Amino acid sequence: MHVALPIFLLTAAVVVLATVARWVHLSAPLVLTGVGAATSFLPFMPYPFEVDPEIILLGFLPPLLFAAASNSSLVDLRRERRQILQMSVLLVLFTAFGVALVVWKLLGIPFAAAVALGAVVAPPDAVAATAVARRIGLPRRVVSVLEGESLFNDATALVTVNTAKGLIAGGAGAATVFTAGRDFLWASIGGAAFGFIAYLLVAWVWRHVTDTVTIVALSFLSPWIAYLPAEELHASGVIAAVVCGVATGHAAPTIQTAQSRVSERINWASLTFLLENMVFLLIGLQTRTIVDGVRRSDSGLLRTFAIAALILLTVMVLRPVWLLGSEFISRKVGWSSTTMSGRETAIASWAGMRGVVTLAAAFLLPHDAPHREAMVFIALFVTLGTLIIQGFTLGFVSRRLDLHGPDPREDALQTAQLTQAAVNAGNRRLEEELDDTDFEVPEQVITTLRHQGARRANLAWERLGHSDNSSETPSDAYRRLRSAMLDAERDKVLKLRDKGVMDHEVLQAVMGSLDLEESMIARVHEFDRSLTERMLLTPEERQFGCEHLAEAPLAVDPNTPEGCEECMADGTVWVHLRLCLTCGHVGCCDSSVGKHGSKHHAETRHPVMRSFEPGEGWRWCFEDNMLG
Repeated sequence: MHVALPIFLLTAAVVVLATVARWVHLSAPLVLTGVGAATSFLPFMPYPFEVDPEIILLGFLPPLLFAAASNSSLVDLRRERRQILQMSVLLVLFTAFGVALVVWKLLGIPFAAAVALGAVVAPPDAVAATAVARRIGLPRRVVSVLEGESLFNDATALVTVNTAKGLIAGGAGAATVFTAGRDFLWASIGGAAFGFIAYLLVAWVWRHVTDTVTIVALSFLSPWIAYLPAEELHASGVIAAVVCGVATGHAAPTIQTAQSRVSERINWASLTFLLENMVFLLIGLQTRTIVDGVRRSDSGLLRTFAIAALILLTVMVLRPVWLLGSEFISRKVGWSSTTMSGRETAIASWAGMRGVVTLAAAFLLPHDAPHREAMVFIALFVTLGTLIIQGFTLGFVSRRLDLHGPDPREDALQTAQLTQAAVNAGNRRLEEELDDTDFEVPEQVITTLRHQGARRANLAWERLGHSDNSSETPSDAYRRLRSAMLDAERDKVLKLRDKGVMDHEVLQAVMGSLDLEESMIARVHEFDRSLTERMLLTPEERQFGCEHLAEAPLAVDPNTPEGCEECMADGTVWVHLRLCLTCGHVGCCDSSVGKHGSKHHAETRHPVMRSFEPGEGWRWCFEDNMLG
C-alpha cells in the first residue's frame, strides 16, 4: 500500500486537475505545476520530496518523445529542417553559453559548471510549448517548428550537460575538449543510427505480425528499444527515440493494420495524457525541498533568488535575440532558414517554456559540484518562471501580432478536397477491378460501393456553406436516422445479453461493431459543431498549378442570385449553391437532389465553379479535380 496509494493519488490528481484546467481554459502544465508547488508546502506532504532524475529521463522521457515524434509530420520536419536544426542545436548552445557567462560572474563557479547549468535551462519543453501553442491557436507552421525543436533540443542539452560534467571532473585541457567534441558527434550521429535500426526492427515485426494486441504492446516497447542500446553505448537515447518515433509514425499507414493503428492511437493518447501531466505535477511537488535546500546552503535564499531572476531574464531575452537577430541577418544577405514570417518568428521566440528535462537534468549535476543547491533552485525558478510568464502571456502576444490558428472552414475545405480525391481514386480502382474480374458482380453491389464513396465525399462538402437551419442535409438526415437505428440495435443486443441466450464472445463482437460505427458518427458531429460555433473566415486561395483555375475569374454576376435555377423551376430544395465562373449559372451541389452544378458542367464543359455560399471564396475545377 505504501507504493500503490501514492501512485493512485498522483494519477487521480492528474485526472482531476487536467480536467479542471480544460474547463477553465488554462494550460494543464501551468495548473499542475502551480498546484504541485502549493501542495509541497502543506504539512501532510512527505519531506523531503525528491524524484530520482533517472525515473524521469528513463521512465517518462522516452515514451513522451516517441509519442510526440510519431505524431509529427516527416514532411513538415523536412521542410523546416534548417530552422529546427538552428533552434534545437545552435540556439541551445547559444543559450547555454550565454547563461554560463552570467552564472560564472554571479556565482563564481568554474566555467564548466556554469555551462552545465546553462545547458540545463536551455531547452524549451516538448510538452509545455506545444500544449500552450495548440490551446491558444497558433498557426500550424509555428506549431510544427516548435514541435520539431522540442523533439531534438533535449538531446543537445543533455549531451552538453554530460560533456560539461566530464570537463568538471577532468579539467579543461585540450585533450578533454577534443574528447568532448568527439563524444558530442557520436551522441548525435550514433543516436540517429540506433533510432533508425530500432525502426527497422519494429517495422519488420509489424510486417509479420497481424495481432492487434501484440502490435500495440510492441509499440509501447519501441521507445526503449531505441533508447536503451543508444544510452548503453554512450549515444543519445533521446535522438534514438525521436528518430524511431518519426520513422514508425510515417511508415505506420503502410506497414500496420488499420485495427492496430486505431487501437494504438487510443492507447497512446491515454498513456501520454497521464505521463505528460504527471511530470509537471512532480516538478511542482519538489518545490519545498529545493527551496529549503537553498535556504540552508551558503548562497542563501535571497541572493540565490536574485541570481535566479537575472538568469530567468537572460533565458527569456536570449531566445528572441537569437531568432529575430539571425532571421534579420539571413534575410539581409538573401538566405533565410525558415518559411515563417517575421511575426511568426516573433511568437516562436516567446514560446520558450521550460519543463521536465530542465529539472531532471539539474538533478544530474554532480553532488560535489559547487553551489549545487543554488543551481537546482535556479533550474526550478526558470521552469516555473517561463511557464507562468510566457505561458500566460503567449496568447496575448499572439493576438497583438494578429496571429491565429487554422481556420476551421479551411480545414473543412481541405478535408473535402482530400476526401474527394480519395473517392475518385477508389472509383477508378473499382472500374479497373470490374474490368479485370472473371466473375459477374451483381449490379446492387456496384451501386452500393459507388454510393458509399459518394456519400463520404458529399458529407465532406456539406460541412461547408450555411444552409437553411429549417432544412436538413442528406448527411444530417443519415446521421440522425442511423443514430436512432444504432440505439435500437444496441437495446436489442443488450436484451438478448440479459436473457443469456447468446455467447459472450459473440455479443462482444457485435457490440464492438456498433460502438465503432457510433463513434465515427459522433466524431463527425463534433467536428461539424465546431464549424458552426466559430467565426469562420474565407479560406486562403489555393491554385496548385491548375491552368483552368489560373484563367478563371474570381467572381461573375449570377444569373439567378436567389438560388439554383433548375431547383426553383422544379420546386426542389437545394443544400448548397455553386456558381459557374464562365456563364454565371447558379446550380446546386451534389448533396442536393438535382445535382445541377455537376450536371451543368457535364452539359457545357465549363471548367470552374465557385461556392455561392456566404463567407466562402473557394473554387473548384471539374476538369482537373483541383481546389482553388
